[in-house]
Amino acid sequence: MKFLLSITFALLSFTIASIGFSQTTALAKPSAVQYKWHEQERIMFIHFGVATWLGKEYDDTGKFDLSRINPTELNTDDWCETAKLWGAKQIIFVAKHVGGFCWWQTNTTDYSVKNIPWKNGKGDLLADIAASCKKYGLNLGVYIYPGDVKYGAGIGSGGKTANPDLQEAYNKVFRQQLTEVLTHYGPMLEVWFDGNCIINIDDILEKHASQSVIFQSKKASIRWPGSESGMLAYPAWNSLSSKDLNSGISTQYNDDPNGDAWAPLEADAPLYNHNWFWNPTNEKKRKTVQNLIDMYYKSAGYGGVMLLNASPDTTGKITDGDKNTYRAFGQAIQQRFSDPLKQLANKKGSTFIISFDKPTPVNHVIIEEDYRYGHRIRNYTVEGKINNQWTVLVNGSSVGRKKIDAFATQKVTAIKLTINSFVNTPLIRSLKVYHVNNYTHNPAPTETNEWQICGNWDTKTFKNNRDTIALDLNKFITTPGQYEVKFLADVAVTGTSIDSAIINFENQNTMQSYLTKKDDQTFYINRTSQISANSSSTLTLIMHSDNNVFQNRGVFKIRKRP
Repeated sequence: MKFLLSITFALLSFTIASIGFSQTTALAKPSAVQYKWHEQERIMFIHFGVATWLGKEYDDTGKFDLSRINPTELNTDDWCETAKLWGAKQIIFVAKHVGGFCWWQTNTTDYSVKNIPWKNGKGDLLADIAASCKKYGLNLGVYIYPGDVKYGAGIGSGGKTANPDLQEAYNKVFRQQLTEVLTHYGPMLEVWFDGNCIINIDDILEKHASQSVIFQSKKASIRWPGSESGMLAYPAWNSLSSKDLNSGISTQYNDDPNGDAWAPLEADAPLYNHNWFWNPTNEKKRKTVQNLIDMYYKSAGYGGVMLLNASPDTTGKITDGDKNTYRAFGQAIQQRFSDPLKQLANKKGSTFIISFDKPTPVNHVIIEEDYRYGHRIRNYTVEGKINNQWTVLVNGSSVGRKKIDAFATQKVTAIKLTINSFVNTPLIRSLKVYHVNNYTHNPAPTETNEWQICGNWDTKTFKNNRDTIALDLNKFITTPGQYEVKFLADVAVTGTSIDSAIINFENQNTMQSYLTKKDDQTFYINRTSQISANSSSTLTLIMHSDNNVFQNRGVFKIRKRP
């Protein structure tokens, strides 16, 4: 009898474990500061600098006539009010961009706010925006570019100077700038290092930014998606391997639901397509409200954070046209999602049903996971009860903070969420059902970026079984984003392979000089900086062959990551 009971208990335990309720698999989880940051959902970037007066995307000379900068109508309270129009909970201010101009009273350079007519050189725009954010209950983040063209540390350099003799001097400058920013202007919830940072600043971040999330660098705790579209790919997982995260340049490319590190995704995009700074021409490229709604669905609605830019003009004002767009965007989100038809909250399990008294039109479901405990949900189905039959409305995989599912309007008497695959007991923070008026469901076509041949190789050119091949990728890398380069051989068994792959932009070394392998055949390239007529992208590959007898040849292919 005891034997039978033991067998029965063992079988029962196996059954329970197999469906997930007694599993205790360790999962990556957000820290307290990551959770605080992620809960904001929407953040406003502000790009305002020398480039605004130049009418271009970069101040790349460091020789601009500073007497031109006098934004007499600048009002940082107005910037904060603009952020609140569309529900942003934080502002990230670009305090120093590529050219090296600093918007705060720094002692590190004369190329700064202290040498412009605005407020007779006594102004401190970083102090003003910090005060306004505090007044309006907004969190503050800061973008401080790790490079400076004066020291030959240009776009994508991560602070690496072209002349090694200048590196130590610039390291001291940047460390002082970062220390000034992090100690004089109140707490920063986010610190942005565009394109990574090679300068050793770990001690400064540990001392002064322990309550901040970090965008890029070896201390990174959030990630770039890999494009500036403001959209994530789906599925979107906020976890990855700590090895990839510690590279300082990990992106959504490195997503891994079983990874041991947590680094959520921040989807950034300009309001102007595709420019970050104001000028009259750029203003004509303003995205529509529908464009922004699509971005919202595929950023916050895919479980990430939406980072949308604002571009004050040369007077310091955010234009009325931009404000009207932000306002309409915020109203559209509010109208769609402020009042669910029905909802449930704080539930455990794998099946949940919301019932209606009569057939009710629905076209949106929003699922929120209690992601404080990691990505537990791995696959799910949403069904509607139509004419007393369950009909699949949508399938999905990642949930995390929020997943917005939209579908053609259906009249249902119930909605059922079934979590088909999970790790540990699923924890549902909320399940909400909506009917969005005048909603037309137009599923976006699946993006299929085709591979293009970007170069050839042949072992006939090898000397001592080695060769160096340079590929001009200018006509293939045309917008910021993430690209894949694939190495293909006509015959796979002859032992030809790539030892290293090095990318240069604008003929300069970048922080990502040595490319990361996706697998033995594929590398990926991150292009974070803008593309102009003078831009260049060059890939240098060092190859070798293990075989002295067989000759081989093949091609390189490239595509923008879908």
